[in-house]
Amino acid sequence: MKNGWPRKKISEIAKDSLGKMLDKTKNRGEPKPYLRNLNVRWFDFNLSDVLEMRFLPEEEAKFTAVKGDVLICKGGCPGRAAIWQKDEPIHFQKALHRVRFHEPERSKWFLYYLLSKDLDGTLKNHFNGAGIQHFTGESLAQFEMPVPPLAEQRRIVGILDEAFEGIATAKAHAEKNLQNARALFESHLQSVFTQRGEGWVETQLGDIGKVSMCKRVFKNETTAAGEIPFYKIGTFGKEADAFIPLRLYDEYKRKFSFPKKGDVLISAAGTIGRCVRYDGEPAYFQDSNIVWIDNDESQVLNEYLYHFYGACDWNSTNGATISRLYNENLRQVVIAFPKSLEAQSSHVRTLDAMVHETQRLESIYQRKLAALDDLKKSLLHQAFSGELTGSAVSQEVAG
Repeated sequence: MKNGWPRKKISEIAKDSLGKMLDKTKNRGEPKPYLRNLNVRWFDFNLSDVLEMRFLPEEEAKFTAVKGDVLICKGGCPGRAAIWQKDEPIHFQKALHRVRFHEPERSKWFLYYLLSKDLDGTLKNHFNGAGIQHFTGESLAQFEMPVPPLAEQRRIVGILDEAFEGIATAKAHAEKNLQNARALFESHLQSVFTQRGEGWVETQLGDIGKVSMCKRVFKNETTAAGEIPFYKIGTFGKEADAFIPLRLYDEYKRKFSFPKKGDVLISAAGTIGRCVRYDGEPAYFQDSNIVWIDNDESQVLNEYLYHFYGACDWNSTNGATISRLYNENLRQVVIAFPKSLEAQSSHVRTLDAMVHETQRLESIYQRKLAALDDLKKSLLHQAFSGELTGSAVSQEVAG
């Protein structure tokens, strides 16, 4: 921290109060919109889901925030905060602190300081509770922040405002590029299976192969470590949920259906229609929650099936809404495909290339987000160390 900046407790420079307790059996007065911790985001409010509570006229001053007040989450995501910027006051619940500074200009500085402590992991040192943590009134009152002269504070807040606006713009551009890539892929994916040409066939999945699933394995047959990994659809290709012994795997392989290398496994419950390609490595899969078409590829390539599943509307089959995908549902799904396997391969190559490009942009987007988050931390560290200059910030955000 820069030498010469005094530090003061929040109780010395502001007044904190909690909102009204929600109690439908006791609350009286007129119904009024009020804020919960779910409505408070960092630097902003989500007002799409604002509830109402009864308030009496004499409670207005005590339980409303006015323009310039800081609202801070006591629990949920303790410490998350935003400044109420609207001219109209807003009521708030006991899950929120209202901090009103004696010098209102301190509000934005305080908000940036809170965020810096959250990002560097030290804000949690002020929370209480072994399980669910809370930023209590007592802790908030003792919370200290640096208090530079107002002129210096204005300069730094101005630089941070401009930098954070630039970071938000950079994030929005990266998100837009990713959305465009996804939209292009989805559009092409749909066009492959809807704009059919000469030489195409339409039939049901049950006519190109048998719907299969593994036999159910009971929990007492699995172990925390072992020879054959046991997967649910969401963990296949990642860390196994459990293991089954090799003897059980060999016994079941002789008696029941098992996927072949290249078969496409489909989630029949949860996120219906999520699918993965089976790589042929020894593994066991979660019984009726994972199904596949035992397809010999004489009519339809498995890779073509994989992309077809991605284009399906799995919320309904034959117009009927489903909560899980039963064997009969899957059998009745109508698939269209070129009779020529080479034509199918051509579509697969195009779609694979688009998937690869979308994943590349996804990776770039994630790296960009990580870099921008690191930049935020760096700027806030510089700000509260007294080392922040406008020229350096402009270069960093532009980079």
